[in-house]
Order: sequence, then C-alpha cells, then structure tokens
Amino acid sequence: MSKRAKISMIILLSVVILLILLAGAVFTASGVFKKAKYLDPWKRDYVDQFEDPRVKLAAFGLLAPNGHNMQPWKIRLDKQNPLKFSLYADNTRLALESDPVARQTMVSQGTFLEYMKVAGEQLGYRAAIRLFPEGEYDEQKLSESMDQKPVAEVTLSKAQPAANPLFDYMFLPDTNRMAYKPDPLTAEQRKRLEQTNTDEVLKLTFTDAPADIKKLGEYGVEGTDIETGLKRMNDESADIFRSNENQKNKYRYGFSFEGQGTTGMKKHLLQGMITIIPSFNNEEASTKLAVDAARTAAEHSPAYALILSKDNSRTSQVKAGMLYSRLLLAGHEQGLVMQPLSQVLEEYPEMKAPYTRIHQEYAPGGETIQFLIRLGQPTQDTPLSMRREVTDLIAD
Repeated sequence: MSKRAKISMIILLSVVILLILLAGAVFTASGVFKKAKYLDPWKRDYVDQFEDPRVKLAAFGLLAPNGHNMQPWKIRLDKQNPLKFSLYADNTRLALESDPVARQTMVSQGTFLEYMKVAGEQLGYRAAIRLFPEGEYDEQKLSESMDQKPVAEVTLSKAQPAANPLFDYMFLPDTNRMAYKPDPLTAEQRKRLEQTNTDEVLKLTFTDAPADIKKLGEYGVEGTDIETGLKRMNDESADIFRSNENQKNKYRYGFSFEGQGTTGMKKHLLQGMITIIPSFNNEEASTKLAVDAARTAAEHSPAYALILSKDNSRTSQVKAGMLYSRLLLAGHEQGLVMQPLSQVLEEYPEMKAPYTRIHQEYAPGGETIQFLIRLGQPTQDTPLSMRREVTDLIAD
C-alpha cells in the first residue's frame, strides 16, 4: 500500500471513529439506555401493587387526557371511610399563561373522573360522584379556593364486576396530532359517538361539511399562530418541555418529542442534540414546527366535533371533561383518534378575536365551546405520554 493510500486510510478511520464517538455522545445525552419509568403507569399490572381500591382507581384516572399534560390532580383519602375520597385541582400545576382562568384545568378534572368511573365498573366498584360538594370556587381567590374546596367527592360501593367495553381503550394514547385518513365518519360511528352524551346541560355536535372543515381548520391554525407568536406562551411551554430520558423520568409530566409523534432513533437523536446544544430547540424553530403541524392537521381532518355547555360554570367544565373522556374512548372503540384544538378556545386578550368569532358562528345560542376536536382514522400511531406515580397524587 502506498504512503498516500495509508494516509487516506488513517484519515477515513479517524473520521469513522469521530462519528462513532459523536453518535455515542448524542445518544448517551438522550438517555437511550435509561428505563422509561414515566411509562410504568400505562402497564396493565401497574395497579396490582396497590390494595386500596381508591388508589387503584386513581391510577386509572391518571391515564386520562389533560391540558398540557400537567396532570393537575390531587387526591385526599377519607380517613374514616375506606371507600371514600375527594378529588382536588392541584393549584401548583396551573398553566397560568395559556389557561389563565383554569378552564382547561377543570375539564381535566372531568376526564380523570370518567376514566376512574369506567375502571371502577370493570373492577367491581360503583362510583357515586358528587361534584363540588362544598360549592364552587371563590373566583376572586381561585388558587386558595382550589386548595380548600374539592372538585368532587367520590364514594365507592362494591358491585359485581362488569366488563365495560371502553376499559381496554384507556391504555391507548389520548391524542393523535398527525394527519388523518380522508374517510368520513360512518353512520354507525357517528351514532355510537352521539350516544356518549347523556347530560342535558351539554351539547355534542359533529360536522363533516367541507365549508366547516375548512373554517374550523383555519381556526386551529390561527389559534396556534397567535399562541406561538407570544413569548410568554413559548416560555411556559419551554419550562415544561422534557428534552431527554433523565428529565422525563424526573418530572414525568409536560411535553416531549413523543407528543409530536417522534419515536425511535430519531427521538433519541433530537433529544441528544438538544441536551448537548440547547439552542438547537430555539423559539423560532419550535414556532415553525407547531404552525406547520397545525396546517398539516387542518388539511387532513375529515370531521370535527364540538362539546358545548349551556353556561361556563365550573360544574359544566368538569362535566364537559367527563363527556370528552367517554367520546374519546368510544372513538377508540370505533377505530378513531382525536385531537382537541385548545388554542382558539383559550381566554387571554390576544385570542379574544378568534374566540369571539368561533362562538358567534358555532355557539349562536350563547353556549360556551368547551372542546373543539378533530377526529378521524389515524395514518400513524403515536406514542404514550409521561405519567407520574399515582402515589404522587395523594395529599395529606
């Protein structure tokens, strides 16, 4: 071998070794070898470690969809009655910028209660739920009131276990932000979804009319564009973004790449790069990604659903969340996935114009739109999101 060839070979080997070392550093920074403890609550046998039926049901409630994946739930176990507990909104887990009036926090209380109720039927416990047993909040002292007044008082009674057809679907990801297939809802699917609304104070409507599809998609894009254009919103999201496996295991709530449908080696590559070079995930890049994703979603949504309430009371907000859980689980049963488009329904000054317009057009009777939901058949699966230990929800 000539001297030049030897030098070229040495250079090539050096480059290969350097690339291997760099890849190793990136994947190590991502935490590729770390056990994903934040996914433990999704395992079917997770609840088996607990004897208290209240804790078991709370562990199922923990899987419920919730705003910003903040998991804003707190449980107080009754010390006198082993079948009774109270659910409180956790005032340390509020998204004060994007959800300043805590409406999303309250609908998240409802999603928890409904998941717990479905699980109770499966395990042989009937759950009697009494909303706001001590009255609704003092809105002038909201945070303090959340700590003092329970959202719900839950009393369990033993019953014959009954297979609930929705139970198995609790273990699926709750939100799919990807493109959906163009297939419209069938008459059977629509009928099944309509049956989930059993509350007279709520209205559940569906639309697949081309004009509505276009208009509601535009609302989704507009809301995302406004929200991501505000620094305080981006800062709030950045504060709860978990960039690697270590952070996800430590915090176990908030956002991560999985929420964008990113999995496998690509996920670890991005996590590692951001961990090593945090500026890689800058505000401009995140904004563009979010708006592009909203446009893609708008262009691939065959149907929308809206959940409206006659008023915007805290009770109605919780009931809307309960209905959304039933709707989501019934949708999974029918092979459908969903994504709530929350931005255009958020209540802060910059969002007032589109918020007002969408209510004028789709809630002309003065109702409050609690959920705007795109739904359809998935083109790809999305991964599960982080969940805390159920024991972290139990307060003294």
